[in-house]
Amino acid sequence: MQIHNNTLIAECSAYDFKEMLERKKVKSWLKSVSAFANTDGGSLFYGVNDDGVIVGLENPQADADFISEMIKARLDPVPEVQLIPIEHEGHTLLEVKVKAGTLTPYYYYQDGTRTAYVRVGNESVECNSQQLLSLVLKGTHMTWDSLPTQVDASKHSFIILANTFREQTHQEWNDKYLESFGLVTPDGKLTNAGLLFVDNCTVFQSRIFCTRWTGLYKDDAISSVEHRANLVLLLKYGMDFIKNYTMSGWVKMPNYRLNLPDYSDRAIFEGLVNHLIHRDYTVMGGEVHIDIYDDRVELVSPGAMLDGTQIQDRDIYKVPSMRRNPVIADMFTQLDYMEKRGSGLRKMRELTEKLPNFLQGKEPQYQTEATSFYTTFYNLNWGDNGRIPVEEVANRVNSTLEKYPENEESSVEKFGGNSKSSVKSFGDTQESSEKGSEIMQKGSEKKFGDSKNKSKSIGKTAQKIIDFVISDPSMSAETMAYKIGISSRAVEKHISKLRSMGILSREGADHGGYWRIVINPQTEQ
Repeated sequence: MQIHNNTLIAECSAYDFKEMLERKKVKSWLKSVSAFANTDGGSLFYGVNDDGVIVGLENPQADADFISEMIKARLDPVPEVQLIPIEHEGHTLLEVKVKAGTLTPYYYYQDGTRTAYVRVGNESVECNSQQLLSLVLKGTHMTWDSLPTQVDASKHSFIILANTFREQTHQEWNDKYLESFGLVTPDGKLTNAGLLFVDNCTVFQSRIFCTRWTGLYKDDAISSVEHRANLVLLLKYGMDFIKNYTMSGWVKMPNYRLNLPDYSDRAIFEGLVNHLIHRDYTVMGGEVHIDIYDDRVELVSPGAMLDGTQIQDRDIYKVPSMRRNPVIADMFTQLDYMEKRGSGLRKMRELTEKLPNFLQGKEPQYQTEATSFYTTFYNLNWGDNGRIPVEEVANRVNSTLEKYPENEESSVEKFGGNSKSSVKSFGDTQESSEKGSEIMQKGSEKKFGDSKNKSKSIGKTAQKIIDFVISDPSMSAETMAYKIGISSRAVEKHISKLRSMGILSREGADHGGYWRIVINPQTEQ
């Protein structure tokens, strides 16, 4: 808060200006005190008009006494409040500074009715049922996912979870983990989180809606599917749908193949994990939406920022990690789907920026609107005039490349049956291709490089390592070895060779760093 030319300048929405104290209509300002206490705190300034101009108070001491009396009489529990007089050029204004409460919800009480308020933007609004439940859980220092149910764990199985745990961690599963991970209570009842991980999940709001739209807007849909399942399967179904309806081009380098995908696989994986973990499961009619357009992929889930702020107004590199559902988050961490520390928002951007065809301005964007959270990934191979030909993308990254002849192999992986397509086409019918308008594009006959003077290939194993790096720059050598089916030492040997050739480099620490493909590497003689 600053004062400039006798005007109070508020730097965020956690302020309310009041020209004078309303003594007969106390609800008009006590609801703001309730809202500030129930969310992230804030201040009311008395003696300031709606335009922020300081007009002062005639009797600030009497006003302060009345405010203090009304807060004690009409709010339950009583929030922590400071009354601060401020002198400015002969005027006295009064700041009522409300601290974010720990005993939520803070109710406004009148005529036998108790009402809780929350802050939405620059307004104080009455809580809906989901918001009230969240405040109750916050006040009891509990979360929705940790609450016990009356469902016996013995009546359900966790085979999918156990198999996924073995596959991801390469460790044996023990049923004792169910209680350790907070999925089952000591007396054998499932928690809400446990209900979301059982094989036959019946939680109504555990759903994802996946749609591939025609063009850039929600007009006609090429494909639409709905899934209701446990969280492990929802993650798999969501990623499968995204991979089926996004493209991955490649070009031939002197001695290896360079993938130029539309999106970072790992960044989108992190995004979907983020939405499944941090969504608000108290919204019964809510689900995670995956909307794929020609130029972007959007993920939407119920539940805004926990602290009530707008993510688009924050520096994502300074946003602290806050978990709405810590039990679910810990379970995903145990499955090695996410890191226990660090920001998933930051990681999504860093993973995208590691792609060789990344363009400034194409980094993932985040937005909160009302009670929803949006993550948008932009197509790195899409321009103002539609899909960018693979040759132009390759030229943009300043690569020496050679396109495979069309009669041997397409330069881009395809879904359809058109052997001349240089990009993916969707579906198996002519109708679906026509609906996709610019989704399908015929291959160019332009060739790059001289096939007679190709350098010696780096080999299949080294090529797999390069493909892994493009898909997930954070992948460890141990994980690569497991996926390829060779020893870690063998992978490290190939990595060392790729680094010595100048094809591969490492950024950051061994744990938490990234691999990067170096453009214009040295060729092997």
